[in-house]
Amino acid sequence: MTDSFPRRQARTRRFTLGAPRSITVSPDGGRVVFLRSRGGTDPVTCLWTLDLETGEERLVADPRELDDSTAEDLPPEERARRERSREQAGGVVAYATDRPVTMAAFTLSGQLYVTEFAAGLTPRLVETPGGVIDPRPDPTGRLVAYVSGGALHVHDLTARTTTTVAAPDGEDVTFGLADFVAAEEMGRMRGYWWSPEGDALLVARVDDAPVRRWHIADPANPDRTPAVVSYPAAGTANARVSLQIRTLDGASTPVSWDDVRDEYLVQAVWDAHDLLIVVQPRDQRALRVLRVDPATGATSVVHEQTDPAWVEIVPGVPAHTASGALVTVADVDGARRLVVDGEAVTAPSLQVRDVLDVDGDVVLFRAGEDPTSIGLWTWGPGGPAELTPQQGVHSGRLVAGTLVVARQSLDADGTTTTVHRNGAERTIASLAELPGLEPRVTLRIVGARELRTALLLPAGHEPGTRLPVLMDPYGGPHAQRVLAARGGHLTSQWFADQGFAVVVVDGRGTPGRGPEFERAVRGDLAGPVLEDQIDALHAVAEQNPDLDLTRVGIRGWSFGGYLAALAVLRRPDVFHAAVAGAPVTDWTLYDTHYTERYLGHPEEEPDTYARSSVVEDAPRLTRPLMLVHGLADDNVVAAHTLRLSSALLAAGKPHSVLPLSGVTHMTPQEVVAENLLLLQVRFLKDALRSPDRI
Repeated sequence: MTDSFPRRQARTRRFTLGAPRSITVSPDGGRVVFLRSRGGTDPVTCLWTLDLETGEERLVADPRELDDSTAEDLPPEERARRERSREQAGGVVAYATDRPVTMAAFTLSGQLYVTEFAAGLTPRLVETPGGVIDPRPDPTGRLVAYVSGGALHVHDLTARTTTTVAAPDGEDVTFGLADFVAAEEMGRMRGYWWSPEGDALLVARVDDAPVRRWHIADPANPDRTPAVVSYPAAGTANARVSLQIRTLDGASTPVSWDDVRDEYLVQAVWDAHDLLIVVQPRDQRALRVLRVDPATGATSVVHEQTDPAWVEIVPGVPAHTASGALVTVADVDGARRLVVDGEAVTAPSLQVRDVLDVDGDVVLFRAGEDPTSIGLWTWGPGGPAELTPQQGVHSGRLVAGTLVVARQSLDADGTTTTVHRNGAERTIASLAELPGLEPRVTLRIVGARELRTALLLPAGHEPGTRLPVLMDPYGGPHAQRVLAARGGHLTSQWFADQGFAVVVVDGRGTPGRGPEFERAVRGDLAGPVLEDQIDALHAVAEQNPDLDLTRVGIRGWSFGGYLAALAVLRRPDVFHAAVAGAPVTDWTLYDTHYTERYLGHPEEEPDTYARSSVVEDAPRLTRPLMLVHGLADDNVVAAHTLRLSSALLAAGKPHSVLPLSGVTHMTPQEVVAENLLLLQVRFLKDALRSPDRI
């Protein structure tokens, strides 16, 4: 291994290339379909199947054999979808199957392909106008729906004819796509759903006309026209989202609900029991599951949650068991609990993360009592049962008794994926590269709030040798860093091996500790999270005197970048240098759904925005600060960094700005990702005046 760790990590997309993912199990439990590239440095994802009876693994679709172009030519909508889903690979990055899992549809460079899983059959290209997004077969496998040019089309695979089911009726209207906040913040990446019989579709109509337009330029190429982005910033208008039931003969039935009160469409489920939609008001203090009458479009409430702060959206629900029981997740008695037909069926000590599958009357879900571990559990007629008692981070599928378990842990690299069926176990091979770096991480519980904290020391560190400290947090809602999984600690360990004691803290607002812990940041995204970083730092230093609290740096990206800037601006007595990557500096520039959940509407609660934003803190800077931002970022736009930099300049405060031309909120480019880490180390060493030995 002659290449540096930063370069290898970038080349392998954080050592995820070559690992199996996006797993589908056939209804009889006998076959598994999955995505995987051919190797640990191969970014081109292929489609595979595994026969669980014979153990035969077969390559179904290799993009290099189907499309000989050297670079993907993606429609703008697909580029946006991949940015929202943080997809860093290429090739077949998504697919959808019919109900019996006999065939699948996918796209390559905006072209539609369908394939049957029978041996020896080659995927075929379906003639379309191009620019295909999100193809999905109907449950019977006779038809494939897809979006192109903002319209929803249906292709008949037998007759080889295409029908336009819903066409844009305005310049800013699309059918069948998710709006920005749904994809970025709600986890809803789709905008249409087939009926169980395949004779109709529930289709989202998105009108972006009310949404403010932002222009993202490429300063390195001034001849290029700036990209125009519909961005619903806090306090401004969202897209207008409505639903229609469209039949293949062209009939349309609007779905009616109080969309003035509940303007967010969170999710939709159309199964053999019901057509359900989930809606939410703008203040997010309620979440309502509505039953839709497919014949009339009329709706009625079947489940409702309310909370004075906000109601959390939980992936995988609502759902139905085979007997028709409604499965949801709700906050009950201080815990996020699985709820079946209105009754909480999991213990208050167990925090439910999401629902993965419903197999008959058995529900597969992820949960844990210790926030550093996420296990697989089932609930059925016999009550809840833990499937993975060992420490680690797990995910999986359950169909017809076939259980797929994907496990990450501190005792092994990468993800191990095993399939359990009829008492036998098979492993789906991972072709991912090994990091060649073993995190020496100690997970701790520190302070009065029992904050989950990770400490990483350099290889070969000798007790008694004082070390500068590097805080390496995310620290905000919806994400954890302190988990019992090696992959999440690799970068931190690399920084530790440059001579730092690295401390990672999950403070208030992070998931896994229950609703009260998460909601402690309502009205203030700055104070609680910064206080927890400081409290944990001091607690760890008391336990390990090798941490030199006179030399403390902090680095982070996105919310972590915001937290890094916040730290040196407001607590220079604790933090002596910071690298803030893609930081949110002015919360009025971030999107409605995320920001208003925590800070409210800026016109109604302006003090919460002033309390949480950092631009006004610019005159307080006394420590070295490096700001890093991708100029093509359409999530946390570069204006965040530029506004803070302008305020620092106006206050006469020296600082560094590293603009990344052509880079979005992700940094998958190999050279950029490598040098970005190397420059951070150099900056932190210089800023903390570390001895030459580090």
